[in-house]
Amino acid sequence: MVEAVAGLLDAGRVVVLSGAGLSTESGIPDYRGPSGVARRHTPMTYQTFTGDPVARRRYWARSHLGWRLVSRAAPNAGHRAVARLQEAGLVSGVITQNVDGLHTAAGSGSVVELHGCLDRVVCLGCGDRSSREDLDRRLQAANPGFGARVTAVNPDGDVDLDDGQVAAFRTVDCTTCGGIVKPDVVFFGETVPAPRVARCFSLVQQARSVLVLGSSLTVMSGRRFVVRAARQGIPVVIVNQGPTRGDGYAALRWDGPLGVLLPALADRLTGGGQVPAAAHPVAV
Repeated sequence: MVEAVAGLLDAGRVVVLSGAGLSTESGIPDYRGPSGVARRHTPMTYQTFTGDPVARRRYWARSHLGWRLVSRAAPNAGHRAVARLQEAGLVSGVITQNVDGLHTAAGSGSVVELHGCLDRVVCLGCGDRSSREDLDRRLQAANPGFGARVTAVNPDGDVDLDDGQVAAFRTVDCTTCGGIVKPDVVFFGETVPAPRVARCFSLVQQARSVLVLGSSLTVMSGRRFVVRAARQGIPVVIVNQGPTRGDGYAALRWDGPLGVLLPALADRLTGGGQVPAAAHPVAV
């Protein structure tokens, strides 16, 4: 299978579309894959965040702790393999649905963060953007001694805490206008900015192939780029553990752990390497 996948990608101008499954080996779970938490975790929606002060306080208490775990996560072998392919001139663009910043940390350049990134915050009043480190310092100052035992982090960067642990937590507002601040990420129920979507479509339009990594393609936010590629005759390769909603558009499907498969693919395309025993070819 590695030979077949490499044969579709070795012409270059590959656009990578990555999802949460690429970051699971860095300790960040996904919603729907083998480590998925969708059944026990309800993601924050934009409408709830902006309309319910209590829910907003709960979110920030949980995210205040969870972000520290996300910020310490390191790129894994899959992220590094993508960066190698880009450095070799084979990958022309990276679109990620993840908000963890790990593609950039691994060395990939010009990454389009479709859903934003947790390392920034934005004011919903004046639009001012600032770093998450700055917000973290302000939240620590507003909540001296706040801490709770964290056992796991959720895909969107928060953790599970009971209401008793967050009742005394104090949120902070924008230092410029006093407005509500939120992570500079696209919540459920929120729209991805149109210029960002247009940039992604432009990358796909110019691609020779699209390589989907670790995404179930359940939501249209990412799946639309696969649909566009397939309709324009651009081959789509999907590397993922388990089925996806884009399988019907794929020229090839490769099932297995991305931290094993992607380094093997990078070795094959940049020189050397063996097919990993853990790879499971999937007929399409």
